[in-house]
Amino acid sequence: MQSRNGRPHGGGHDGSAPGERSAPSAVGAPEGTRYDDPWYDALASGWGESVAGSPAAAAVPAARREREQVAAVDVYLEVQRSAAFQEVRSRYRRFVVPAVAGFLVWYVGYVVAATTAPGLMAHRVVGAVNVAMVAGLGQFLSTFLLTWAYARHARLRRDRAALELRWDTQEMTRGARGGAV
Repeated sequence: MQSRNGRPHGGGHDGSAPGERSAPSAVGAPEGTRYDDPWYDALASGWGESVAGSPAAAAVPAARREREQVAAVDVYLEVQRSAAFQEVRSRYRRFVVPAVAGFLVWYVGYVVAATTAPGLMAHRVVGAVNVAMVAGLGQFLSTFLLTWAYARHARLRRDRAALELRWDTQEMTRGARGGAV
């Protein structure tokens, strides 16, 4: 047996040790390749094979593949135009736009205050802790709070509708491809 680079492995011409019987060949594998052969690195059927170079892709006529792609594009455009998709996107925007605007104002306000009002930022709050340190820690806290709020909003207001859209899209795509997965 030979590896992909053409060099033989093992003691015999087929990779087996001298005097060793070879096991039955793997389906579709070159003669002499055994199931227990550690050098056999052929991909399992359908795993990691490129679509264009695979025998299955060659078996499907090009016109049929193009029709399936066009049908899938039509499905996704139909879903994008649907009221359910627009509602999910609207809910997303209604949360994200104000949240990002508020966070950016808070961040820029912190940076501007640190550069233009060093006296204010140096004002002691408790012991060695000053306003700048409290505001800086507030930046971290607000980041975590915003992340929590986003995850909560997504879970309560968008995830179920998005999952239903995904399911509907997959079902419509399967139907457009004639039941093929």
